[in-house]
Amino acid sequence: MIVKASVIALAAVLVSSCAGPGVDPTPEQLVIQGQRLFFEETFDGNGRTCSSCHRAEDNYSLTGATVRRLPAADPLFVAETNPDLATLEESAQLRENLLVKENLDGFEDLSRFNLRAVPSLFGLRHTVASSEGPHLGHGGDGSPGDGSLRSFSAGAVSQHFTRTLARQEGVDFRLPTEQEARALEAFMLSLSRPDELALPLPLHNVSAAAGQALFMGEAKCGTCHHNAGADVDPAILGPLGNANFNTGVERLQNTPAQLFGRPVPQPDDGRGRGPGDGTFNTPSLVEAADTGPFFHNNSISTLEEAVEFYDSVEFNTSPAATTVGQISLTTTQVQNVANFLRVVNALENIRRAESLLRSDDIVIIGSIIVGRNILILAHEELTDGLTVLTQASVSASAVEELREAARQTRACQPNVILRLVFPFSSRRRGCVANPSIERSLEHLALARAALVAE
Repeated sequence: MIVKASVIALAAVLVSSCAGPGVDPTPEQLVIQGQRLFFEETFDGNGRTCSSCHRAEDNYSLTGATVRRLPAADPLFVAETNPDLATLEESAQLRENLLVKENLDGFEDLSRFNLRAVPSLFGLRHTVASSEGPHLGHGGDGSPGDGSLRSFSAGAVSQHFTRTLARQEGVDFRLPTEQEARALEAFMLSLSRPDELALPLPLHNVSAAAGQALFMGEAKCGTCHHNAGADVDPAILGPLGNANFNTGVERLQNTPAQLFGRPVPQPDDGRGRGPGDGTFNTPSLVEAADTGPFFHNNSISTLEEAVEFYDSVEFNTSPAATTVGQISLTTTQVQNVANFLRVVNALENIRRAESLLRSDDIVIIGSIIVGRNILILAHEELTDGLTVLTQASVSASAVEELREAARQTRACQPNVILRLVFPFSSRRRGCVANPSIERSLEHLALARAALVAE
């Protein structure tokens, strides 16, 4: 009873940590509010939340494994269960190829739409800065109004949360208030890594090191993905920041969605409303290895195939190739570049897992850990890191350390768990050291040392 009372008291503290009416929230409180909105708020719509598509367990994207395990009544599939929303999605393409319907040219003619992948929200902090203003979504113009991340939430609600296809504000949904838009923006930005990388990294793996040299040189990847991020190299293309390019990817034939054909996707003309300019936004590559499939329409399944695309006729005859130059890569070079991206991704998995395990969100009272969600996410980060390395047999020593770190993290989760109203709240109360967490952190440090020299 003492433990239960302590946890209930803790819950009261966490709830009170949010700013009251008329009080401007602190940045920390704003993130907490945005997190609650992201995972729980339906905006009086069809039952969907932001996390219906941008799943935390899927790196804030959407994977086939998740789609297959969700029940038929999940709001993601509302177009299958609500006759008023039967054409909100192309449900077969959503289930098979993870593509959602976007009315990019407006809602006046609902027969005009595109099918696009659900982009990961990792790295948003590093993609909204552009000399042309914020770039959001696959086309860089996914936000209505002023194009900002705050306005992006309003566009998402109108597109995906509506009760009917009439999309009448106040009837089919409500738009986020200014305060809610601020909070959602703060939470989404909080998901980003704090800093860009500074390449080159002192990598131990020979293949990854060779791939890094190619990335920064002959393969020209760093021209558009400076430091493996989403900005162009200012020394080559000037101070553009995050930019759009026509890489010829839309010209690919026999993509999974085309072959599936229910329906065959309409041509996607990229940025701009009817017609677009054929360009698509540059994503960050630090998180690429565990956020596939790739490109705006999930047209490429594997990381190696995504790298190999830039040695294709489609790319080498594209406007982007005119800007950066044609690219020619051998099979070995493709694998080396992919292995470099796998190592970079694994290092980011390690960073995020360490951050989660050191989080103030994990509160240990007796045998109860409050913050189980944090431990689950940390374990999933380690699983992602293991997957991206083992898929190409990169760094057996790092894999061994990550596997043990994952085992120790899983051991942190006791049988009795209490979830709070704010399971990710960032207030620490009564924390004590946990041996499994400490051992997991030790193995994470060893895994990093196996990948990169300190």
